[in-house]
Amino acid sequence: MDREYAQPLNVEALARGVHMSAGHLSREFRLAYGESPYSYLMTRRIERAMALLRRGDLSVTEVCFAVGCSSLGTFSSRFTELVGVPPSVFRREAMRTTAGMPSCVAKQVTRPVRNREARAHEPQLA
Repeated sequence: MDREYAQPLNVEALARGVHMSAGHLSREFRLAYGESPYSYLMTRRIERAMALLRRGDLSVTEVCFAVGCSSLGTFSSRFTELVGVPPSVFRREAMRTTAGMPSCVAKQVTRPVRNREARAHEPQLA
């Protein structure tokens, strides 16, 4: 899924490839990665979309289709959910925020953080 993120997700085919039922693969995948295969794939697509939007040479619609999404509305909603701002706002602000930063650093700094990955703040004791 990481390499073929722009392709449609076929859990049945993935499951056959590892000799599991689709349901069992989905359960094991969730145990291993903390999210469903579809959610994992969408996160990878959004990460790639962020990189394309930072470049600034493609429209939001072009980026949507380049990462394998077929619905601009679904893409924009998921992007906003994971990143915190709509893709058009991210595109406008990312070029300014990451100016002069190597792309490998910009990718890590702007990587979407899912709720389960966010660091829990420990209470400060006086």
